[in-house]
Amino acid sequence: MRKLLLPLFVFCLLVSLLPIGGAGGGLLARQRKPSDGRVHLVHADVLHTDQYQMPDVQILNGRVHFTHGGTQLFCDSAYFYESSNSFRAFGHVKMLQGDTLSLKSDYAFYDGDDELAIARHNVVLKHRGTTLYTDSLNYDKAYGIGYFFDGGRLVDKQNTLVSDWGQYDTETKQSVFKYDVSLKNKTTNVKTDTLYYNTGNSMAEMCGPTDIFQDSSHIYTEHGFYNTRTDQSELYDRTVITNKDGKKLIGDSVYHDSESGISRAYHNVVYSDEQNKNQLTGNVCYYDDKAGYAFATGNAVAIDYSQQDTLYVHADSFKLYTININTDSMYRRVHAYNHVRAYRRDVQGVCDSLVYISLDSCATMYKDPILWNNGQQLLGEQIKVYVNDSTIDWAHVINQALSVQQMKEDTARYNQISSKEMKAFFTNGEIREFQAIDNVLTCYYPINDVDSTIISLNTLETTLMKMFMEERKLSRIWTPKFDGVMYPLTQIPPGKDFLPSFAWFEYIRPVDKNDIFVWRGKSKDKELKTTVRRTAPVHKLRDKSKAISKNP
Repeated sequence: MRKLLLPLFVFCLLVSLLPIGGAGGGLLARQRKPSDGRVHLVHADVLHTDQYQMPDVQILNGRVHFTHGGTQLFCDSAYFYESSNSFRAFGHVKMLQGDTLSLKSDYAFYDGDDELAIARHNVVLKHRGTTLYTDSLNYDKAYGIGYFFDGGRLVDKQNTLVSDWGQYDTETKQSVFKYDVSLKNKTTNVKTDTLYYNTGNSMAEMCGPTDIFQDSSHIYTEHGFYNTRTDQSELYDRTVITNKDGKKLIGDSVYHDSESGISRAYHNVVYSDEQNKNQLTGNVCYYDDKAGYAFATGNAVAIDYSQQDTLYVHADSFKLYTININTDSMYRRVHAYNHVRAYRRDVQGVCDSLVYISLDSCATMYKDPILWNNGQQLLGEQIKVYVNDSTIDWAHVINQALSVQQMKEDTARYNQISSKEMKAFFTNGEIREFQAIDNVLTCYYPINDVDSTIISLNTLETTLMKMFMEERKLSRIWTPKFDGVMYPLTQIPPGKDFLPSFAWFEYIRPVDKNDIFVWRGKSKDKELKTTVRRTAPVHKLRDKSKAISKNP
């Protein structure tokens, strides 16, 4: 392959030496420096000629020294072609250009007219703190550019770069590397196909499929910039960042600062956690690894697929806070706000905002929260859902609690319970006990077990009601003293079939995972007004001293 690349390289080199107009000519798109004139022989211990074997050639041996326009050239022996203004150098070849550049090799050919040095075997080019090692190097002195095409290694204070082909510009300090490129430093190892690197500012640009290995993370990108001095990167073209814990971040554009631990991703962002089986998507994501803080917005969706059915939660924005980070008492808070809508095949929910705290595994829904499960609707001022091992443990509805179940037998009829608060307890995701607490009112339609027809309407008022479930069916009801009435279906008084707080919000309910993006809130007259608990008046003691002074 390299033998095939050599003719191609020579052709490209010849083309590059032609005059190039405009600013789009790449590294060589600048005016060629004028020739430095003749090559001068300064010294040689022995000089002789052989007109029969090597006519027009001066054979030089011992401490050979040439000069060409301020450039000093040294070697052990040489063939000097004075007529063509060139020479071949052998053994300990060294070219010095001021005090900023040196080129060493075992063999070199130097053309003074073209100002081209062709160095071979154990080549070392040093320039202002940068060293290039290779076995084959062509150095164009007119442009100050060195080319290698048989493998090379460039080393500076920050990095070591290795590739099959490359070029280094001593004027701009810009270098290009192609084919099996590797960039290494103390923290990072970059593998790519094409890389541009500037030794002046330590900035690298990766082009083509690129793998970046950094501590415990792996980054795949197809175009990006990496500042090796500050450890900051800008990555494009659907970048993928994966760490050892199975967490993955994908985005059209990703900005990462390793020192501060801050990452930003934009457009079609997907953050996934394979270990905990959850995912966060959005168009703008921010993450501070050291503080444990994350933010997501722009069609943001939290996805949980740890259960049999996948749960999708949408909000305008998500925020993640890590409390007591790097301690044994660490826990997290997740805030979702505003316009929260959730969909799972068996459960749907809507509220204005939601807060989840991992310390007690509790998710609290605020401001007009509503939950649906099949034909049942549950609402109140607040709803708290406690989770155990990714499954619901129990739920608590606080203030103005209302449970409504649409009858399958007659969709115009609803079983209803209202109370100050409600609690539901679950086992293996199935409800086993339901409690309605304080100011309990019910409208209930008993069902005939034989033909599943509705028997009557029962109304009940009490202080506490407990319902126990077995295999998703009501097994028994417990309540203390109560007042109740049973109405035959044909004798239900007007208004008795609905509780005063009855409301059915089917039009708000998310119908699928795509419907979570369409906000449909309650009308103003249906929004719950927060219950304000009255406080007892503070008793003020009379100041006796003032009373005495006023009444002597």
